[in-house]
Formats: sequence, structure tokens, C-alpha cells
Amino acid sequence: MAHEMIPAWLDGELTPVEKMEVHRKGLRHLAISAFVTRGDKVLLQQRALSKYHTPGLWANTCCTHPYWGEAAVACTARRLEQELGLKGLDLRHVGQVEYRADVADDMIEHEVVEIFTAEAPEGIEPVPNPEEVASTEWVPIEALAARIAAHPERYTPWLQIYIERHREMIFASAGV
Repeated sequence: MAHEMIPAWLDGELTPVEKMEVHRKGLRHLAISAFVTRGDKVLLQQRALSKYHTPGLWANTCCTHPYWGEAAVACTARRLEQELGLKGLDLRHVGQVEYRADVADDMIEHEVVEIFTAEAPEGIEPVPNPEEVASTEWVPIEALAARIAAHPERYTPWLQIYIERHREMIFASAGV
């Protein structure tokens, strides 16, 4: 894995820090999350089994860290295309969320996340990059909370937090 530098806070100052170090030390850092919807459904991705944390778990459409100096919206568009082959979506910034969660035995996500949504027109379907995504599914937003409650072990900690605490903000524009 390349030594990717992501924006993290060190001594109160935003600084480029190597991604694995950020997660091992649980440093507060910048991130993005995207929720692509189609009507009353949201596109979920199952993380590839080769991922360094939370492999095989279901997450929102796309989540990642911007490169140092990269704008959040540009990062979101880049990763939607790289992970799922989705491009040209009208990304809407809907808010910011901060959370901290253990994601592996020795790793912590402490993220300040810019949340984006987009409506996928009919006929636009994901083409998952197998290095990033094992599977995808369009899930009714109303059903998602019940699925997570029934089987939390199948979902990433951050998706659980988003649905439990921030669902209204995220999906307000979807009218659900």
C-alpha cells in the first residue's frame, strides 16, 4: 500500500500524516462520505475482503480520506468513480459529522466527515472495482435501520452511527 498522506490534526494544526499512522494513533482527521440514492433506496457497498480494516462489511456508497490539499467535493467525485465507476453525479454537501470508533484490533477512526448525497438517474448502475468493493446493493432507506439493528456485525461502525444519529440530515433531500 502506498504511503498516502491525509489531513490530520497534530497539536491542534491540520498536517499531512501517513494514513496508517493516523489510524493506529486514532488521530482526528478529515474524511468524506457519500450516499447515492435512487428514489427511496440508497446504494450500499460491501467492502472488499482485502481492505486493511472492516473487510467484507457493508458501508454507505463511498467513504474515504481526501489527499492533502484536495477539496472534499473533488475527493468524493474521484472516489465514486474509482470505487464504483459512477461519474457525473450532482453532489450535494448536506453537512458535517464527527465520530470516533474502533475499526480493528489496533486501529481507530476519528473522523471529521463532510457528507455528500447524489441522486442516481435510472440506468446509471455501479461498476464496482473489485480491489475496493466486493458487492453493491440498492437498499430501501426505511429498511436499512432495521437491517442494521438485526445484524450490526454486518455493517461498518460509521454506517451504524450515520443511520442512528444523522439519518434525517443525510436523507432529507431524498424525502424519506
